[in-house]
Amino acid sequence: MQRLPWGKTIGLGAQHVVAMFGATFVFPLVMGLDANLAIMFSGFCTILFLLIVQNRVPSYLGTSASFVASVAAIRALDEGNDSSYVTGAILVGGLVLAAVGVLVHFAGAHLIHRILPPAVTGAVVMLIGFNLAPVVAGIYWPQDQWVALATAAFMVFAAVMLPGFWSRIAVFLALVFGYLLSWLLDLTFGPITSVLGGATEATEHDRVSWAGVEAASWIGLPSGTLADGVSVVHGPSFSLTAILLVLPGVIALVAENTGHVKAVAEMTGEDLDPYMGRAIGADGLATAFASAFGGSPTTTYAENIGVMGATRVYSSAAYYVAALVAILLGLCPKFGAVVNATPGGVLGGITVVLYGMIGLVGAKIWVENNIDFGNPVNMVGLSAGIIAGIGGVTLTFGDDFELGGIALGTILVIVFFHMVKGRTGTGAGTVTRNMSHPDYDEGVDDAASGGTHKR
Repeated sequence: MQRLPWGKTIGLGAQHVVAMFGATFVFPLVMGLDANLAIMFSGFCTILFLLIVQNRVPSYLGTSASFVASVAAIRALDEGNDSSYVTGAILVGGLVLAAVGVLVHFAGAHLIHRILPPAVTGAVVMLIGFNLAPVVAGIYWPQDQWVALATAAFMVFAAVMLPGFWSRIAVFLALVFGYLLSWLLDLTFGPITSVLGGATEATEHDRVSWAGVEAASWIGLPSGTLADGVSVVHGPSFSLTAILLVLPGVIALVAENTGHVKAVAEMTGEDLDPYMGRAIGADGLATAFASAFGGSPTTTYAENIGVMGATRVYSSAAYYVAALVAILLGLCPKFGAVVNATPGGVLGGITVVLYGMIGLVGAKIWVENNIDFGNPVNMVGLSAGIIAGIGGVTLTFGDDFELGGIALGTILVIVFFHMVKGRTGTGAGTVTRNMSHPDYDEGVDDAASGGTHKR
């Protein structure tokens, strides 16, 4: 672990706080959980993670996006599946992830690639991201379409055009931009009439309402109730249907943690494969710990890894500082009230970009691993699961149990892929190879595409 003077360590820790800040409180908001509690637990969970990996994998644990689509599906089931069932399902998901970490620790990192090869993980991540499109279109965007459009445009510009560190905090900058724009529009044009999240009829309302901010105290534990009436700090409830819906997110977290550990290893020049299982297991335990109190799921953050890459300082001490700052912010209810007052149009603009990025990360996994869709194992083996997951296809068992969306899509992706992997016959897959390789002709052996072809 690198050591810096405490002044520089505190300054670097502050950069890490800003880098994780935007996404860490956006995702709890869109999941219907408390952002202040999420920020506070991100601090506790980061410390837990660093202790488990023995400070060898410097990382910050912010709120994970991998369960956002699953949470939306849980809340759409029926009125009985409130926030306690959401956090209960996520808690189980965290324990499953921890178990995977233990397995990887003793069996080796190669186990991940054998069971979840890049073709499969890319498909699961893609269907998780794109499954969220209706959430943006149906809940956030209609609340204020013009603010949403302006916020999305600003975020795209900031993420691509701003230099260095500023581009890495594009989510935070977009939140500030959208917040200020909404406030200015309230001053100049007055209230807007739209359907607020959770409502069924359009009402006239200010874009920014700080009534909750004025009532909140400066110092105290997170408290109050969520939109569905459940206490901010609450114990979990359990439903098999809800649990099955979150399990695909575990696959995404395995892939995400694996990629982040490898990224840190490349930066530091150290072999961190022996700590791969620890990192995955630590994230799982952190998610379960946070969810047990009503908090949000966690994951290692690419934004903070980006800060390390830019500064070339790989100090775990800076992450401890960032964690302590996050805990202090979580103990300020007034700060949490400001966060919870984020206008729906702002969330619409940010999530329309973020959710698309999650989906495209799946495509990125395919590209980086040279997945050949001329091979029928990849083309046909993954196709049904992706469509089932994104389109909301369902299977009904009896009167009380339904399997659909992301859960069904993930099962189909894994089962169909492994069902046909390594089993293609001679000459099989001509149609799929012709679709992906127009210059295809038979004659010359091409093992990569699973058959023969001549260029």
